[in-house]
Amino acid sequence: MTEDGAVRRVHIIQGEFKVLNDPNAVLSTILGSCVAACLRDPMAGVGGMNHFLLPGSANPGSGGGDATRYGVHLMELLINGLLKQGARRDRLEAKVFGGAKTIATFSNVGEQNAAFAMKFLRDEGIKVVGSSTGGEHGRKLEFWPVSGRARQYPLTGAETQKTVALEQRPVPVSKPVESSIEFF
Repeated sequence: MTEDGAVRRVHIIQGEFKVLNDPNAVLSTILGSCVAACLRDPMAGVGGMNHFLLPGSANPGSGGGDATRYGVHLMELLINGLLKQGARRDRLEAKVFGGAKTIATFSNVGEQNAAFAMKFLRDEGIKVVGSSTGGEHGRKLEFWPVSGRARQYPLTGAETQKTVALEQRPVPVSKPVESSIEFF
């Protein structure tokens, strides 16, 4: 906890992941059709969360795209981040949230996101100890990465539509760092 007794809150947005080993930290995000996978190693005392917009990976023929929008990229980053902090793959446990069908007339990308996350975790041999996916409304999610505690709050119709609007806007792609080298 901070000096004033408050919990340290770290917000995750679409295309991000975070790994923490602070028992007083909570990761939070807002989900519509997006999915967040929350993973932890209870023995190492480390955990993390990601937030992805689309299942699978970018189509290589589409000019690259922004890989951070895709589940496979963010799942791999999250797992590797946990392993770098001392987690062991055989001890990882997961909770999966999100994947709502927020717009009735659109295809159900939320369902595809949730199915992707569950299949990915199963294929990687990571035990899913909890999940809350689907529905018609978004959710606010809180995850304590060390204890594994998770709490969600349903969003109202207006809050869900605001979340949908955020999910539909393009994710800014950061420019690569200039790394030209001149040889003499």
